Amino acid sequence: MQSFKRYWRTYFLGLVLLVTLFIMAETGFQVRAFAQERYADLQNFSKVLNLIQQYYVEEVNTKKLVYGAIKGMLRELDPHTNFMPPDIFKDFETETSGEFGGLGIEISIQNGVLTIISPIEDAPAWEAGIKAGDKVIAVNGTSTKGMSLVETSQLMRGKKGSKVVLRVVRDNEEKPRDITVVRGSVKIKSVKYTDLGDGFAYIKITSFIENTAKDLQKALEKHEKDSKGKIAGVLIDMRRNPGGLLDQAIKVSDMFLKEGTIVSTIGRNKNEKEVATASKKGAYTNFPVVILVNEYTASASEIVSGALQDNKRALIVGQRTFGKGSVQSVIRLGDGSGLKLTVARYYTPSGVSIQAEGIHPDIEIEDVDTDGFSKAVVKNQTTREGDIAGHLKGDREKAAEKLDTRQGAEDGALAWWKDVGSKKEEKLSPRERLFKSDYQAYQAFSYLKAWDTLKVLTR
Repeated sequence: MQSFKRYWRTYFLGLVLLVTLFIMAETGFQVRAFAQERYADLQNFSKVLNLIQQYYVEEVNTKKLVYGAIKGMLRELDPHTNFMPPDIFKDFETETSGEFGGLGIEISIQNGVLTIISPIEDAPAWEAGIKAGDKVIAVNGTSTKGMSLVETSQLMRGKKGSKVVLRVVRDNEEKPRDITVVRGSVKIKSVKYTDLGDGFAYIKITSFIENTAKDLQKALEKHEKDSKGKIAGVLIDMRRNPGGLLDQAIKVSDMFLKEGTIVSTIGRNKNEKEVATASKKGAYTNFPVVILVNEYTASASEIVSGALQDNKRALIVGQRTFGKGSVQSVIRLGDGSGLKLTVARYYTPSGVSIQAEGIHPDIEIEDVDTDGFSKAVVKNQTTREGDIAGHLKGDREKAAEKLDTRQGAEDGALAWWKDVGSKKEEKLSPRERLFKSDYQAYQAFSYLKAWDTLKVLTR
């Protein structure tokens, strides 16, 4: 009986060993087959390169050919995966520091067309009249058709003070227009603050660069001090914000959260999930926050919007965001060139992928014609008795008329129209100046003031 057991034990162990060897052999075969296939592809590339070097009609630059091959390979992937030669990569490394030379625009490839996601406020492109959504079909007469982001960026670069002509197609316009932009230094001020009075603050975040979180904290501290320690509410405007640094988006979100997930990233291996959570050190968790977004709100700004929306910390208003929910890693290569490679996708705390979906606002606010809204505001402001022609004059008006008369008949006759525009502008408060031609911001602020009511309605 014991010999029988030993026989079966030996037989079983032998069978396990045989199966293991078979699996190893099969795996080894697959590895060898994969290596052979890859080697064959590389052999073809090497052969073509060698043939070009030997027989092409003109002398060729080998590095240029290799760079071109890499660009062609990456073109088969997504538009955010790019190869950057040394000179372009050097410029790229300076762009997140807050100051660089160029036009000051964030671009993307949409449906094969180079599209402006957002011009940076007060930068050369902004001053020249470039708008979000403009489709650039040529740069200095060179068509952008089929070009990568890096190639088009290279076309637009040049010496400070030099001009570049962008041919753009704009929505609702039949013909393209040429817009000349003078290249200059682009210094990004990523946080802009306006005191709206009564404890309310308006903060515009234009992008996420190295000092965004610190600048935002400074703005909030100033507002808290000016409001005697009490913040009634904050309207954060991230329209046309193209994104930027992930760590800054996480820090900004963390400032407003007591706890909870901020964002998670998942790469090719679905089991390897990286999660960023609130540090529980958030100093601004006890007042209403409304975030204003639109279709050009992208990447890092979508992360902040998604984090505060899913954690029930902020009301998101405006229009559905851009949907740039992919993560890029930047790798420096040996010769000083760089590779920006898409390695993962962003997910909101509720587990929704931002990619190609964007953030859906809690309340949609359509944009309206700026001039039309401005006229409507002006019209609404001229409803007092004193604005009606032929009205019965008050004591102050009579006193002012006497003063004009003393200054001389001619001066008095002219005084009624002198500098009327500038005086009206001077009388506007920061809040009035901000909202007079911005319907979305005006409406978003209305929701901020009605925060308590909205909380009751959305329970």
